[in-house]
Amino acid sequence: MYFLSSGMSVADEAMQKENIVSKHMVAQAMLTAHYIDAALNAGMDTAAINATLASVAEQSVISEFWISDEHGNIQFTNVGGTSFKFPTDADADSQAAPFAALLNGTKTIVVQNTQPREIEGALFKYVGVAGIDKPRIVQIGIAGSQMSQ
Repeated sequence: MYFLSSGMSVADEAMQKENIVSKHMVAQAMLTAHYIDAALNAGMDTAAINATLASVAEQSVISEFWISDEHGNIQFTNVGGTSFKFPTDADADSQAAPFAALLNGTKTIVVQNTQPREIEGALFKYVGVAGIDKPRIVQIGIAGSQMSQ
């Protein structure tokens, strides 16, 4: 086994980096949840909110925003032209299923490790938090290619 100068194995260092990234992503998702609440209270429409999310994604490491309504339907995103819907059963056979726990209130934070995405197999890391204004999933995703930059 290879060891780094700090005495940590490569696997331990990778896990530590994943945990640090997860903590940052949770903060980003929480800020997004508060932004959605504030934007809606200010009367912003879907197009304006999506434009803001797209601008943030273009200027940061965040690849995707997926914000649902209380039924798992995507209400806000920076990814246009998609008809994605979160499963509402946390035990469903889907990579996105664990995020259903944010809709039913059994969890307020869900963190997934970096893994191949169901859609096309690209590496992604997803973190989600519960909505502020109502039951909803507020998820952010970072492409694996962005994780090493």
